[in-house]
Amino acid sequence: MPVTEMGYNMTHKEKAEQLLQQQYHCSQALFGAFADDVGLDLKTAFKISTCFGAGMRQGETCGCITASLLVLGMTLGFYDSQDKELEVYGNKKTEEFIRIFTERMGGVVNCRDILGKDITKPTDMAIIRKEGLILQKCPKAINISIEILEEMLKEHLKNITESNINLEDIPKNDEMQSVLKNVNRLLSFRRNVNNLLFSSSKDIGFIQFDIRKFKIINDLYGEKFGDEILDFIIRRLSENCSKEQFFINLRSDVFMVVTEYDKEEDLVDFIHKLDMEISCFKNVKLQMVYGVYTVEDKQMELRQMEDRSAMARKTAKKNILTNILFYKEQFKTSLYNKKFIEENMQTAITERQFLMYLQPKYSIAKNEIIGAEALVRWRHPERGMIYPNQFIPIIEENGFIKKVDYYIWEEACRFIRRCTDIGIRFCPISINVSRIHLRDNECIEVLTDMVERNGIPKTLLELEITETADDQQVSIKALQLKEEGFVLLMDDFGSGYSSLNILLETPFDVIKLDKKFMENMMVSNKGKLILEQMVLMANKLELGLLAEGVETKDQIELLRSIGCDQVQGYYYAKPMPEEEFFTLLKKQYL
Repeated sequence: MPVTEMGYNMTHKEKAEQLLQQQYHCSQALFGAFADDVGLDLKTAFKISTCFGAGMRQGETCGCITASLLVLGMTLGFYDSQDKELEVYGNKKTEEFIRIFTERMGGVVNCRDILGKDITKPTDMAIIRKEGLILQKCPKAINISIEILEEMLKEHLKNITESNINLEDIPKNDEMQSVLKNVNRLLSFRRNVNNLLFSSSKDIGFIQFDIRKFKIINDLYGEKFGDEILDFIIRRLSENCSKEQFFINLRSDVFMVVTEYDKEEDLVDFIHKLDMEISCFKNVKLQMVYGVYTVEDKQMELRQMEDRSAMARKTAKKNILTNILFYKEQFKTSLYNKKFIEENMQTAITERQFLMYLQPKYSIAKNEIIGAEALVRWRHPERGMIYPNQFIPIIEENGFIKKVDYYIWEEACRFIRRCTDIGIRFCPISINVSRIHLRDNECIEVLTDMVERNGIPKTLLELEITETADDQQVSIKALQLKEEGFVLLMDDFGSGYSSLNILLETPFDVIKLDKKFMENMMVSNKGKLILEQMVLMANKLELGLLAEGVETKDQIELLRSIGCDQVQGYYYAKPMPEEEFFTLLKKQYL
């Protein structure tokens, strides 16, 4: 998963397992699982755990010990070596952890002993990666560490009545001060909320909100301005919240308010009032999205209540009709699906559960296959077929899309090789190259390596690039791919607003007319005229033109009449398994 928020309503073990599945090392996975508890975002947590992971990298002390002692240090306050009382207390707690960990691990506490290989030796490391030893053997140490930490922290929190750290004693320029403030603020907030839950006879609501496109605001005005906005919101919350309304800045631009209420309308009224107070800062408009969870069971864990408001907030971000959403149970389905995808996606690569499907492209005049587009499907051994709309948005969000794309690209190259080996030399396969690939430096190298290893012409592996707003970096990368000898297709032409500008900047060979664009153009004479002019323009620019999503005979006849010969869609064929498409090709060419 990318360095963003973890999945909602997850235990420490589930978070650690998810990070481990995404190939973070044990120290990162463990410390990342406790990031929220110590007031850190994942990115910062990873940096800290990496800095302190030297012992693990030498194959000595298990990274779980390193990460666990970091968690203890940041949550129990061992920050000042001159404070002898805290120093003694801290040493006792760390010694206690190591003793319990060693007992439960049966005395095995070194990386090389746990893995059975030495991570400092390249040959051993290659075996560790090939056999997936980290995923097989590290979870035991991680789970034992989490169990011990949860036991120790639970005992410690019982004894906390007020913050036990005197922040005034810490130098004001010390970076640790802000970290400790966040930790204590979160602990204090949760204590207050727990007291409210069990002392109030009224209903309780959790309101979580953030700022739409806050990253863009930071990019446009600078991070200092962004920090000023966050301070401004804190001040407004202080002015608008009563003593029995508790609030906190959870992370970045994410805030939460916990309040009593009589009717749900009261919560909405409070949100509207707050929204008016914080919707503008120094003439910059701020758009908020709010997720609300109304507590039904006060015995539920506080983290679960927070997570439900977070689910509602995330869903509200995708809603164009309202910026306020109350939690609904069906959000759980989305959560569980996301968790399933993230837990199984690496295994799907390893066990070849991802399948390449091919959708043929046809010539209307010849009624023949002239190529195909490679698409991805996921056949899970227990769930059966998982379709792209169920997993693509999730792996795009967490960055795993790159691995899946590479997998399908390789499959496409192998298929082209398979065709050429039996004499079929005129069936190019197009693959999707997203903007995430065009913004890194390995795309060209990966594609070139795949083509060379499979011994196929670059012209037979066509690259489909989705139409996007002007992006100089994307245009430069596309030009480099063109210079390398690849054929470029503009996918979904007509779905955005910058199509003609992009044609000027990017050396496309073929335009693919978007399905909805086609449908819209078909309903009026003006639209049909625009299509006809598109064909003329493509011819004058010496560009190929292919219509996507063609499903009816009327569409075929119109395209034939205006001179658009290449089509793709259900009228001719749906996406099909590789073997089925291979059979069609053999009938046509052999």
